[in-house]
Amino acid sequence: MLKGADQRFDPKTFLASVNGGRTISTYRKGETVFAQGGTADSVFYIQKGKIKVTVISENGKEAVVAILGKDEFCGEGSLVVGQNRRLATATAITDCEIMRLDKEAMIRVLHEEPAFSKFFVEHLLLRTIRVEEDLVDQLFNSSEKRLARALLLLANVGKEGKPEAIITKVTQATLAEMIGTTRPRVSFFMNKFRKLGLISYNGRIEVHSSLLSVVLHDHPPDQ
Repeated sequence: MLKGADQRFDPKTFLASVNGGRTISTYRKGETVFAQGGTADSVFYIQKGKIKVTVISENGKEAVVAILGKDEFCGEGSLVVGQNRRLATATAITDCEIMRLDKEAMIRVLHEEPAFSKFFVEHLLLRTIRVEEDLVDQLFNSSEKRLARALLLLANVGKEGKPEAIITKVTQATLAEMIGTTRPRVSFFMNKFRKLGLISYNGRIEVHSSLLSVVLHDHPPDQ
């Protein structure tokens, strides 16, 4: 969550009080929240779980453009005037609980509730910064650094109250799509990180704060 000027704003509590235009649904792993090319008529707020956002090119190639989790929004493009179709697909990668807000309801609360409007704008700004950082990452960093950064972001390392976290059900194939490399390369670096004690995994991935060393320096520390 994001902090306001005087106190922490709780979007889940606030959105639960919105009159009309909202529904809460559960999605199992692999289920589609919305699909590329579908009608863009709502915004989604993730209350539990994680989703991946993907785009498919005209020649059928798929790319993962974001992994989103609790207290994040997706489908915000529907708020753009004239944007009537989804530009991406959102798929649950864990079991999820997601609130759907009709476009009209979302616009109404943005106009009527300054605290929520401020929170949402901050969310969009942080998302823009993340996209810019991802672009720089793809242009200038090695596959090893890109993988380390992706793992740190997925695990929320560095966020308040979460010095270390666990990622569940994120496959090496998905990681490869996220960072623009092959699954064998991801497997190689994952094994390297594990041997160095930067991560541990046995069906789920536990990311340690020490993985930051890969991002901050040219090479991880020696064993």
